[in-house]
Amino acid sequence: MSTENEGTAVPPAPSAPPVPVDAPAAPAPQGPYGQDAQGQAAHGEGASGGAGHPGGSSSAPDPSWPPPPPPATPSHGEGGAGSSYGDGGAGSSYGDGGAGSSYGDGGAGYGAGGWGSSYQQPAPKPGRGRSGLVVAILAAALVAGGLGGGLGYTLAKNNDETSGSTTVSASTSGGDLKRDPGTVAGVAAKALPSTVTIEAESNSGEGGTGTGFVFDKQGHIVTNNHVVAGAVDGGKLTATFPSGKKYDAEVVGHAQGYDVAVIKLKNAPSDLKPLTLGDSDKVAVGDATIAIGAPFGLSDTVTTGIISAKNRPVASSDGSGSQASYMSALQTDASINPGNSGGPLLDAQGNVIGINSAIQSTGNGGFGTGQSGSIGLGFAIPINQAEYVAQELIKTGKPVYAKIGASVSLDDSSDGAQITDQGAGGAAPVEPGGPAAKAGLKPGDVITKLDDRVIDSGPTLIGEIWTHKPGDKVTITYERGGKQQTVDVTLGSRTGDN
Repeated sequence: MSTENEGTAVPPAPSAPPVPVDAPAAPAPQGPYGQDAQGQAAHGEGASGGAGHPGGSSSAPDPSWPPPPPPATPSHGEGGAGSSYGDGGAGSSYGDGGAGSSYGDGGAGYGAGGWGSSYQQPAPKPGRGRSGLVVAILAAALVAGGLGGGLGYTLAKNNDETSGSTTVSASTSGGDLKRDPGTVAGVAAKALPSTVTIEAESNSGEGGTGTGFVFDKQGHIVTNNHVVAGAVDGGKLTATFPSGKKYDAEVVGHAQGYDVAVIKLKNAPSDLKPLTLGDSDKVAVGDATIAIGAPFGLSDTVTTGIISAKNRPVASSDGSGSQASYMSALQTDASINPGNSGGPLLDAQGNVIGINSAIQSTGNGGFGTGQSGSIGLGFAIPINQAEYVAQELIKTGKPVYAKIGASVSLDDSSDGAQITDQGAGGAAPVEPGGPAAKAGLKPGDVITKLDDRVIDSGPTLIGEIWTHKPGDKVTITYERGGKQQTVDVTLGSRTGDN
């Protein structure tokens, strides 16, 4: 699946239902992908990667005049909405139904006498005309009104005689407004003070907005690499808390392949409260999620949803021609838009389970925005992986990637990750003395599983390898000459993005 780090397609707005109008008297008629196309070592080098039932009635001649008004029969039609999704990439189509209504008024027929004869209106009978009915209703209303007023006056008078005064007041409380810690409001109230809106500006003056969250009390803030990439080489960074306090910051380290970065506040306050980190391995599909960020620059925005999928292979790019990032992502339908990048994805207890990083886009945005927006498919870097990366960046300033030491094809596939015949830049497809070589893997082998994870392509393999740490032992299932084999591989390491 290829996605944008933040991109905007807004589905067309549904048409408004027509405003009903009076019908004529006559009846109404019926009606993650890529490390290098030539193959690139599966150890961290990325490459950049779309009803109505009209009704009517007629009445028999009425001996009185004028005839009674005809009844009206309303009818309406309702539209539907549909969506479609495809595996391997995500796409959505929306159909908005319209609502329609038609009205048919019945006609009334009447006649008297013969052809050419004159008609004389009969004198109304006493007490049986429509005016008599109106008078009767009006009288009843007046009596009821007078009765109500009389009762009110009598009650007030009696009360005055006994107590001397009457005070009428409305309730000033809608109930207890205390919000429990497990509610969305409770989680947001606790987490918001530890999130920041990041503004990054390059030397050329170009800039963007993203989000980050407090990682420790020393002033380290975790965010996405693509949020701060423009300010890495001498640019300007600021971080603003919901309280309005703004701090200058600097990049401590960034990992393009993981799309994780750490910045540090200058003159950090002493009362920082790091967000509690959860366990992304224990997250289940259907768990509630809460995202905090600055979508389209709207700081401190909170949205909610659920985990809609796990271990989603994603290759994302910011569209600037930079190398892609790979992740085995947490998928959520919480609304994530440009500016949410780097912000925390929380569970129902307020623990960070992921870093919001990418969204699936349907194309260029509408309404003049030029950016893509949420269609309910957002992707977050699992916090277990991001925590390890952040700690390495704080410690050394450089990322460390796990690797198998083999180049794999990045072509779209559903069969597995094939080791290429030639490595990136003319290098050997299987690194001499590397993990893959020691395990006996050769060019042409197709890797179909890593432990219990199905591998359907090179990017999926890369994302899964990067969920591990150097030194981890994994079991690889591969096919060679039509036969399936398994082998244990101890992952190696590579430092830096290049």
